[in-house]
Amino acid sequence: MQLVNITINGKAFEHEVEPRLLLVHYIREKAQLTGTHVGCDTGNCGACTVVYNGKLIKSCLMLAVQADGSEILTIEGMSQQDPEKQKNGLHPIQDAFLEKFGFQCGYCTPGMVLNTHTLLKSNPNPSEHEIREALEGNLCMCTGYQQIIESIQYAAEKMKAGK
Repeated sequence: MQLVNITINGKAFEHEVEPRLLLVHYIREKAQLTGTHVGCDTGNCGACTVVYNGKLIKSCLMLAVQADGSEILTIEGMSQQDPEKQKNGLHPIQDAFLEKFGFQCGYCTPGMVLNTHTLLKSNPNPSEHEIREALEGNLCMCTGYQQIIESIQYAAEKMKAGK
């Protein structure tokens, strides 16, 4: 067992873990934040996407012990981001996904929202091509991606307008 200290969504967590415990399982089982989904466990689907020290990662590809001392943002923490722009407690990105029907079953949505958050931080006005490139690591089996792309474009507009 190894002691890890990880800050998730601004809250400090400390647990003893098996060295082989994946970060996705730490987030879900130890931190009890179940918005991060377990999909493929191979890094292909993006359902487990989180922001790790400011960078987008797939938490099924990292061990919890590797994340010791890090800061992580999960879908649950999105409501703490940009509070002045929120509507009904939702981040503008989350609200855009709702308004433009950017999800169906919702399984990929947390990863898509965090991916969008990272994309719009680095590129507040992405082209459709840039959005499609950014989404390459997140799979959706339901929407055909068009509503997701429209949601991201709408989120970019909302965030520029300060809504």
